[in-house]
Amino acid sequence: MFTEIERKYGTPRELNMSFLMNLKEFDMLKASTKDGRNSDVTIFIFKEDIVVVIAMPWYPKGLYRAPSGGIKPDEDIAHTANREAYEETGAKIKLLKYLLRIQVMFVCNQEKIEWNSHVFTARYVSGKLQPIDTKEIKEVALMSLEELSSLKPRLLAQDSGGLAYHAALTEVAIAEILSAKQTRGL
Repeated sequence: MFTEIERKYGTPRELNMSFLMNLKEFDMLKASTKDGRNSDVTIFIFKEDIVVVIAMPWYPKGLYRAPSGGIKPDEDIAHTANREAYEETGAKIKLLKYLLRIQVMFVCNQEKIEWNSHVFTARYVSGKLQPIDTKEIKEVALMSLEELSSLKPRLLAQDSGGLAYHAALTEVAIAEILSAKQTRGL
């Protein structure tokens, strides 16, 4: 199933994660699966040595994460990455590396939703950095990996399983990115 994308962008590290969600966010996630959607893509977009990040409308000032979005049924992962990067940041990108494939279990009370996350690195190519989808994204910014990593306590303080998921995903992705920079370059 992933042969072509792995041939182009490498074989990702595979992980399993589980997160508790509150009822409101679990119901939102469940609603997003009604069309068969069960996966997303997260993109760490580098503009030189800094990362393009986004803030959702409900995030407190100064809270950011890497752009991401749901993969539509029968949509190519690379196409989704490019589409979401543009919709959320205004950037045209070049995918570089398939970094992580994470099987996630979201849990609320006795219900569970199985989810798949695909994490990539990419290079900024062009475009004005501003959200195209202004309903979902309130701000685009640039941060160093260290600054992005330092947001973990703030993400976890929001009492959100979804943000706990983004904090864990970000932590693992940054570790992989730094390891790649040290051993073979990004």
